[in-house]
Amino acid sequence: MTTMKLAFDISFTHTEGKWATPGSWVGADYPDVGMFTELAVAAERGGIDMLFFGDGTGIPDTWEQSMDAAIRYGIQWPRQDMSPFIAAMAQATTHIGFGLTYSSTYMHPFYTARLLNSLDHVTKGRLAFNVVASGRLADAANYGFDGLMDHDQRYERMEEFVSVCKALWDSVEPDAILRDRSTGQFADPSKVHRVDHHGEHFDVAGPLPSVPSPQGHPVLVQAGASPRGIAASASFADVVFGLGGHLPSQVKHRAALDAALVEAGRRPEDVGILWATQVVLGRTAAEAAARKEEMATMLMDEDAVGAYLSYNSGFDFSVLPEKFTLAEVAAQITAAQATQSGFVQRLIARRGDDGVLTRTEFFEEGWKYATGYEQTIAGTAEQVADELEEQFLATGSNGGFMICNPQSMPSSLYEVTDLLVPELRRRGLVSDTYAGTTLRENLLA
Repeated sequence: MTTMKLAFDISFTHTEGKWATPGSWVGADYPDVGMFTELAVAAERGGIDMLFFGDGTGIPDTWEQSMDAAIRYGIQWPRQDMSPFIAAMAQATTHIGFGLTYSSTYMHPFYTARLLNSLDHVTKGRLAFNVVASGRLADAANYGFDGLMDHDQRYERMEEFVSVCKALWDSVEPDAILRDRSTGQFADPSKVHRVDHHGEHFDVAGPLPSVPSPQGHPVLVQAGASPRGIAASASFADVVFGLGGHLPSQVKHRAALDAALVEAGRRPEDVGILWATQVVLGRTAAEAAARKEEMATMLMDEDAVGAYLSYNSGFDFSVLPEKFTLAEVAAQITAAQATQSGFVQRLIARRGDDGVLTRTEFFEEGWKYATGYEQTIAGTAEQVADELEEQFLATGSNGGFMICNPQSMPSSLYEVTDLLVPELRRRGLVSDTYAGTTLRENLLA
């Protein structure tokens, strides 16, 4: 059995009401860089392998075609470009890695490859690239699109995007730079290559005008859970980001990924899944249960829940009738080229295609999803470790967990590093030390 890898998702430590919860920062506000360097130092001290930053570039406006609810309640905004923050955190740490997100739907591979090469240098080989296919209308509008790109086309573009990035990262061979003072030769021209890519979506000449980075390529992360998304993961991902909290769905995802990896000519044991998992820890079970119930004070307004769900699916749930089947909603989502995985698919997994919901029931379930209530594991360190160990073993002991806490920062991170990690180490599930100096060595070993 390989050891369990642990990442900490700090994409939304300041949104959906968490900025005001007990245990959150006082006297510092997002995006104070000192907040992030403090987190990075604490996470490294606790042995966390990676800090992860998701991203979105638009203020949610899918719900009722308006930004008002998202702005009013702080739903998935504000969001900074985290690349300069990662550069700062890297200077305060030596081992922990950093996951940065960019959209292959809207970004250009040449710019992205060059930026990530530079960040891999700045972090000394501790960078991961989370490649996403964007299904959010607010993001699309900021890049000149008046609608969403076809679902499968987004993944076709992603695969070409990654192929171009990898070709650019390989366009200057690792030993191309000579710096020979005796001859004055800086580099060997035979080891610097044009890419000359001419594809359906991109034309890129290359080479990358950069020095090869410590990892060569950043660690590639992908989170697609639809059949087409899983196929994309199998084609290039080093590690997959999956939805945790529902073991049957996790087992199904692992099996589907394994089959796709074999189809792509890759070994399933080489690609782990980090399951997104929310935890609430207490020194007693009663304390943890009480803290979980505090989540009832978050996102109580239907507009706030609707803004969250609609933005993340790309479909306006304000148009739902008073009663409907989940199959009907799924069909509308597909027709709108919106995201086919996520909240509705999770409901279908639990209730079936023919499950009937009223509008009120839908938003009650949506609140649980948006806050993370339904997938939150609450308990003592021993109880939470029991749950994680069960999931880890049931999904092939391959990967680990992307831990996010629905309540507050920095106190939630300290609870994970001070209570949960020592218990996992006691069981031999996580390593006592970092395996190497690069993220690839630590996360994929």
